[in-house]
Amino acid sequence: MSESIDVTTVAAGIARLAWSHEHTIDDVRREVAAALREHGRVETWVDPDDLAAQRMATWSGMHREGVMRGVSVDDQAVDRIVYSRLATDAPLDDPGGFRSLLNSFLPRKRAISQLLVRDDRDRVLMCRLTYKQDWDLPGGVVEVGESPRLAVGREVEEELGLTLSVGDLLLTDWLPPWGGWDDAVCLVFDGGTHPESILDHVVKQEREIRDVAFCTLDEVRSRAADFTARRVEAALRGGAGYTESGR
Repeated sequence: MSESIDVTTVAAGIARLAWSHEHTIDDVRREVAAALREHGRVETWVDPDDLAAQRMATWSGMHREGVMRGVSVDDQAVDRIVYSRLATDAPLDDPGGFRSLLNSFLPRKRAISQLLVRDDRDRVLMCRLTYKQDWDLPGGVVEVGESPRLAVGREVEEELGLTLSVGDLLLTDWLPPWGGWDDAVCLVFDGGTHPESILDHVVKQEREIRDVAFCTLDEVRSRAADFTARRVEAALRGGAGYTESGR
């Protein structure tokens, strides 16, 4: 017979489970259910390298919450993935409950929305950002649950003080992991053609935007990162194309 699963009350209404590789999913699932009858929350901390324990936590009904970095375990600073189940969570045999469980651990990809705005000389509106030296198209990260089209309008209004109509999707560009960032999908929308005088109405968000200018393609290539320049050129070609790092 395998040893019992360790159940520790770590705070009021919170139990933490620890098990060995001898235990089965049914063992852990029963212990989770029993602990929830006494506590509002049951959790476990799992080593990021222990894939078997991660699967066990998931299929016993616990949601992946995130990674705690540098926690103390046996007097060592380590990273641990936190899984939990709440007494208020929908049952796993309920379709919504099962979808919620899947949603907690399936991959999520960052989305970025940008706007391609041109003037009557076919120059492109570019921004010099405060947190990097090179220039980029106006836009930003799409918030959770936010439409990419609404996101780019919001970002342009927040960063430049401009309220512009957002047109058709011109380009979907996949960005590989780079410089500490995970990979992402960048969606470039058509911001239309405007007179150069639109720059007179720009109100820069000082903590993010250093400068704004309409740039020729040669200026884009000299001021922007190579993958950004490739993205601008691909967006100018239009047709809702798909590229990877602008290629």
